[in-house]
Amino acid sequence: MSPLADFQNEIYLNGLGDVLPELPTDLTRLEALAAERLTERAFGYVAGSAGSEATARANRAAFDRWRIVPRMLRDVAHRDLSVEVLGTAMPAPVLLAPIGVQSTFHPDGELATARAAASCGLTMVSSTAASYTMEEAAEANGDGARWYQLYWPKDRDLAASFLGRAKAAGYSALVVTLDTFTMAWRPRDLDQAYLPFLRGVGVANYFADPVFQKAVGGPVTDANRDTALLHWVANFGNPTLTWDDLGFLREHWDGPIALKGIQHPDDARRAVAAGMDGVIVSNHGGRQVDGAIASLDALPAIVEAVGDRTTVLFDSGVRTGADIAKPLALGAKAVLVGRPYAYGLGLGGEAGVRHVLRCMMAELELTLTLSGHTRPGDLSPDVLARVE
Repeated sequence: MSPLADFQNEIYLNGLGDVLPELPTDLTRLEALAAERLTERAFGYVAGSAGSEATARANRAAFDRWRIVPRMLRDVAHRDLSVEVLGTAMPAPVLLAPIGVQSTFHPDGELATARAAASCGLTMVSSTAASYTMEEAAEANGDGARWYQLYWPKDRDLAASFLGRAKAAGYSALVVTLDTFTMAWRPRDLDQAYLPFLRGVGVANYFADPVFQKAVGGPVTDANRDTALLHWVANFGNPTLTWDDLGFLREHWDGPIALKGIQHPDDARRAVAAGMDGVIVSNHGGRQVDGAIASLDALPAIVEAVGDRTTVLFDSGVRTGADIAKPLALGAKAVLVGRPYAYGLGLGGEAGVRHVLRCMMAELELTLTLSGHTRPGDLSPDVLARVE
């Protein structure tokens, strides 16, 4: 086995000394555990989705409709899951999706996630809406690979400052989330009257920014905290943005850029026409539009529309290592994983995130091996059968 799948042997060998995993290796069990152990507000924030949560259910149903068809006698003794995506070398086509306000789940928040990602060699995508600054997360990440996710604020100077800080802190690629220029109707949060940002959680990048501080009269203290929060509310999202605004990103970012939230082939084509390096097929895990198309259902048409003209990544609905194989087979070059590692963080801090990531990679490799494949590039739609 490779170092990825060897996690399985490590667990069995530890068992000889009666040492059992502290968290389940069936990652679908993490959500129920998190519901028991996290506060209602924290769990609702990470687990909840928009409206009736129909989109979140559709994401999972789409995975169930695609079935892997194993092939035999193919010499799978030597496997290599490594890939290069947007200039970043990865041991497996797996990234940590940007998740905000991680200190809600565990006091170490993004710092624990950054350390766990680096220890596994995986790329962390750091959220603008973080509990710790991008610089603090970068320090915790050390020599690890990291991308920066931008929530594009109304203030162009603030956006430019964010991008400059991210570049200086060693973030190599930019992920621009398009689908969250305003918060969706999220009943789990509404029923608790809970928006963490209004409580000063998830605004660290804003409060630490020199452009933001200048706008609120200096460093944020108890004296101007209310003013700072109101300024955050006024600037968080920008619903006036159009495709013509993408030129601003190129002016302020000289690395790869991927647009996150793409669900329609025409939007993918426009991203290519605008010179973007990648698109991330995502519906924000069902958190923004209730009743929207499942991301996995959207993926094939988008891959067909843009082909090799841009890098297609996937996000939304992934819960296991076996899940990751399906969007790869449908044309995604890599997959972003979200809620599972957030649950791992809430249940076990850095060690919990690491456990989830190692489980994901081991199961992915074993899934490929047992279905007759040795590399992510071997996968194609022929690997899958669609059932209704």
